[in-house]
Amino acid sequence: MLIGMSEQDSSGPQDAGTPGRDNRRATIGRLGEDIAADYVTSAGWTVLERNWRCRYGELDIIAVDGSVLVVVEVKTRASRMYTDPAEAVTPDKLAKMRRATRVWLAQQEAWFPTIRFDVIAIQLDPVDPTDLTRAGLRHHVGVFV
Repeated sequence: MLIGMSEQDSSGPQDAGTPGRDNRRATIGRLGEDIAADYVTSAGWTVLERNWRCRYGELDIIAVDGSVLVVVEVKTRASRMYTDPAEAVTPDKLAKMRRATRVWLAQQEAWFPTIRFDVIAIQLDPVDPTDLTRAGLRHHVGVFV
């Protein structure tokens, strides 16, 4: 699914091997997470947390879709190295997400009858990642139970 966004980051691409490379990676990650959060919000979900961290790692988006708690891993790429950025989500990453979700749930008063884990893959333009009109989004629903 191709999506268009009007908000753009003013920082341009950095050359590989420069100190700005980590900044570029953070910018790309932030852009992807913003696109994913906008996507789930426009689908009617309520975002409860973004970038929630514990000793097991980070949960990118924790949201509610009706009565379902949805934990979303966002994978963003600005290269063509993977056909789908979701391919970078490993079984180890999924196990860490599950452990982190248990920690998050233990801190909540609310109870959720169903918990689902999704992956949202964002593909940005390799030449100009900030051109969000060229961004692609793929939503993988229920990647494991």
